[in-house]
Amino acid sequence: MSSENLNGSLETSFQNTIATVQFGHPASNSFPRALLNQLTTEINSLSRDENVSVIILKSEGNRAFCSGASFDELLQVENEEQGTEFFSGFAHLLNAMRNCNKLIIGRVQGKAVGGGVGIISACDYVFGTPESAIKLSELAIGIGPFVIEPAVSRKIGKTAMTQMTLAPHEWKSAEWAFEKGLYSALSDSANLDQDVENFAQKLSSYNPEALFEMKKIIWEGTEQWESLLFERATITGKLVLSDFSRNALLQFKK
Repeated sequence: MSSENLNGSLETSFQNTIATVQFGHPASNSFPRALLNQLTTEINSLSRDENVSVIILKSEGNRAFCSGASFDELLQVENEEQGTEFFSGFAHLLNAMRNCNKLIIGRVQGKAVGGGVGIISACDYVFGTPESAIKLSELAIGIGPFVIEPAVSRKIGKTAMTQMTLAPHEWKSAEWAFEKGLYSALSDSANLDQDVENFAQKLSSYNPEALFEMKKIIWEGTEQWESLLFERATITGKLVLSDFSRNALLQFKK
């Protein structure tokens, strides 16, 4: 199944009980709201698919993994309701990944910023490469990583999340992310696909019921995210309307 337009692309392929979901966008694999919605719908659909036991989540190309929210769409936000609606897209996606009945393996070939780091954090097991540096740049554009913070903090801890957030222009290396637990493994770029495939095949050979029960245990204690992430979307939706945020977004676009 695939879809492609100005809002980006989404394609799902199947190999035995492994589903591989690939998203893409010309602007460094960023996420306009429509693409967020498509990915959320696809994760929910695969969660219900009894023929799928493992999901691989990857992005298009061999450069950036994901640059987060679409700046073009952020600049089009005209009121708090629209702002909240946009950032709720990330809330829906993170909750879909958290609630998914299947384990999700992340394949991160390159850099990730903002919402991209949040998506990585919501995967259950992640392969990175030496090129997979990360950054939380939100403060630099007048907002903060409010929606994704629970996912990031759960994965790397509040202290490491704070280090990233308060240094929004600073890249953290893939090795740093691996040491903090964001990446479960690091592979050379040449071996990334094979390593991900081998791991997915091994995982898919296990008892599906055991995998399902393990998924529930992995995400214990996050039930409050159903409301928390949308409360955070409201905060971000308000801040993105500030003069500071507007001017910063225009500068970044230049």
